[in-house]
Amino acid sequence: MRRLVAVLLIVVLWAAGLLAFADRVIDSTPASEPDQAADAIVVLTGASDMRIKEGMRLLERRKGTRMLISGVNREVTRDELLTVTEGNKRLYECCVDLGYEAQTTLGNAHEVAEWAKAKGFKDLIVVTSDYHMPRSLLEIKATLPGATLHPYPVATPSLDARAWWKSGSGSRTLVIEYSKYLAILGRDMLLSVKGLFSKDKPETDGAPDASAEGSAS
Repeated sequence: MRRLVAVLLIVVLWAAGLLAFADRVIDSTPASEPDQAADAIVVLTGASDMRIKEGMRLLERRKGTRMLISGVNREVTRDELLTVTEGNKRLYECCVDLGYEAQTTLGNAHEVAEWAKAKGFKDLIVVTSDYHMPRSLLEIKATLPGATLHPYPVATPSLDARAWWKSGSGSRTLVIEYSKYLAILGRDMLLSVKGLFSKDKPETDGAPDASAEGSAS
């Protein structure tokens, strides 16, 4: 009986979290432009080209000095991507960088972090799909601690966020993304706990292990 109650409690908590997650997605769109310009703009590629178009529009409105498009398909050329952006060619050539390494959201986060550190950017506008934004922010914050992130979620045409439960594809999209989001939260909590234990662990006294000397080559 207790096991059944525990399972039911977990299901209720999971469902309540899913509803809260869906409300967060709903409340985030349509996105409003930041009042002040950031250092730069980062766009995480995906199924919809609207992310890239919106990022380019923000760049044209001087909401950032430079833009990174992360996760570009290796087979897509720079000229081909210019057509997708529907943006100003001169601005595109001078101020848009392409990242070809990322294949996952975690890969996006590492690509963004490396680019931002190399450029000295600490204030970023993050452009991605509405349902993808919560997980993206978690991943980027983990790889780029101390940075200020401004979410700019782009509405997903195939997802009616206000009636997602009425659509099989909409429900599947949000449930899968919510599950991935929980997995990232769990990972970050475990890392935090490990960090606390490692800080509390007393240092051992005595001379360093002689076997470790000269091991580096």
